[in-house]
Amino acid sequence: MLLDLDDDRRAFRATVRSWVDKNFPPDRALELEKREYQYPYELWEGLAEAGYHAVGIDEEYGGQGGNAVDTAVLARELARSLGGLSWVWGMSSFAGGKSLSHGGTDEQKREYLPRLAAGEIRVSIAVTEPGGGTDLLGAMTTRAEKVEGGWRVSGQKMWSTGAKEATYLLLLARSGPAEPGRRPPTTLLLVPTASPGIEMRYIPKLGMRAMGSCEVFLDDVFVPDSQLLGEPHQGFRVLLASLNNERIMSGALALGMIDGILEESVEYARTRTTFGKVIGGHQIIQHYIADTALGRKQAELMVFDAAWREAAGVPCHQEANMVKVVTSELAVAAADRGIQILGGMGISSETHAQRFWRDLRQFRIAPISNELARQNLAESFGLPRSY
Repeated sequence: MLLDLDDDRRAFRATVRSWVDKNFPPDRALELEKREYQYPYELWEGLAEAGYHAVGIDEEYGGQGGNAVDTAVLARELARSLGGLSWVWGMSSFAGGKSLSHGGTDEQKREYLPRLAAGEIRVSIAVTEPGGGTDLLGAMTTRAEKVEGGWRVSGQKMWSTGAKEATYLLLLARSGPAEPGRRPPTTLLLVPTASPGIEMRYIPKLGMRAMGSCEVFLDDVFVPDSQLLGEPHQGFRVLLASLNNERIMSGALALGMIDGILEESVEYARTRTTFGKVIGGHQIIQHYIADTALGRKQAELMVFDAAWREAAGVPCHQEANMVKVVTSELAVAAADRGIQILGGMGISSETHAQRFWRDLRQFRIAPISNELARQNLAESFGLPRSY
């Protein structure tokens, strides 16, 4: 079969591209990115006005509908210019939209999803911890204790991107002792960031600078029962339902950044002159550009194959892990070649390859490290767990 978009999705892709080119072209994205720790509210509000926060949310709950293929199209077109700033859309889309759609009660969906679709609320993920990293559950120390009418939460989270500007934290905490040989019970809560006992601190970092990532400190924070997602002590199971989507969407964002890198590389190769001719006439530059184009096609096929599988309800855990690993490595390599093609200008803060490289480098680490994703893949073929 021919793996391609239908006419409606092609029209949607063209609409998103036109909107991005008009409102947030690469040079504007570069300026937003330079404003370290200054959340780009104008981008959030622009996305809301265009209706893009509503993509992927059921029409029943105030959204525009759409499945993993539609959100992959949107993610790709945003990232082509915005790079890591695309997480302004992606964070709440995944942490809020997908998690509430999978784990929320009908009452919770009716309360939160229309507000999320309209851009009235933002959600940040609070799952990773300072001593955990990829050992997410085994090293988790944040505790949620059941009390009358709700839960008391204490602990610390790391790398909660957009947390200071969020309305809610999607927070996972241990809620009981672990049985021998089993994962500890965890509970998933939608925690209002205005709750007493919450403090946050920005983490200086390499990329995605305007999307500040935070340490979150929780000191005896009360969370009412109405903010519980899914069943008590089954929080990780609720979160698992969204993880394939997160990996596929990360792949779509990486693919979009390859698009942006290729465009800048080709334009520079056509206009920059050395040794009496444009550098695009030199064989090595042509090979660099060809390699980026080859990587883009691989990423495109893998992303949309996995997205179609998720949309069809076909198991795609293997494919989601593959997408995450392959696209992140292809995209980082493409960004590095983009810098090399631009030469000295490649490390200038006025060009885009360096911005894409800084934003992309974390994709090999998060939302799951490529090493752990490879281990998961090996296990899916029946090999024993190595950790």
